[in-house]
Amino acid sequence: MAADDLDQAVRRADPDRWLASRFIADPGARADVIALYAFDHELARAGVVASQSLIAEIRLTWWREALDEIFAGRTVRAHPVALALDACIKRHNLPRAPLEALIDARIAVADRPRLTPGQATTWADAVGRSTVALAARILDRASPDGAANPAGVVWGLMTLKRAGSIDADEVDALIAESLKVARVAARALSVAAFPAVVCATLARARTGSEIGKRLRLLAAVLSGRL
Repeated sequence: MAADDLDQAVRRADPDRWLASRFIADPGARADVIALYAFDHELARAGVVASQSLIAEIRLTWWREALDEIFAGRTVRAHPVALALDACIKRHNLPRAPLEALIDARIAVADRPRLTPGQATTWADAVGRSTVALAARILDRASPDGAANPAGVVWGLMTLKRAGSIDADEVDALIAESLKVARVAARALSVAAFPAVVCATLARARTGSEIGKRLRLLAAVLSGRL
């Protein structure tokens, strides 16, 4: 799969983060962030397409084995996302732990169609934080530790809300509180790294239309504020 094909695949599967990635000025860095989002989508898809938690875990283990190959320097399986992720990891010297956390978090909830607020927060912290922190590192290796993390939690909670995995009223309160923290923390990020966190601003969007989202993202990028 060519880079353009992978980009379009993420556009279909994850339109909000794809829109946010359009604000990444460097084409190479944008492609690497897209590879990360594609990996995250493949993990999410493993639980959706599997009818049983055991099958979902087998699919997720397949991706853990792909990480084994990447970090051991072995030949990586011929999957377009695995190959793109391999190149991204090597280019930016990404650590394994947050990538592993994405897999572990999804295995932990594979047999739970509904989550409690505590479980939702734990999941969002593992999945959202890991993805956003890695994206910020790709965009600016000097990004302060933890500056992107709260925005990742916001994004993770928004993902669970859209999936119907938690009561809407309960998750709205969690999102509002997390967004307050994220808005302060994100101020420490550089202009280059800001697109990694900008999707969190969609928690404040009044419309779900694409034009409304584009305007919200643009306003956040121009102001540097969530």
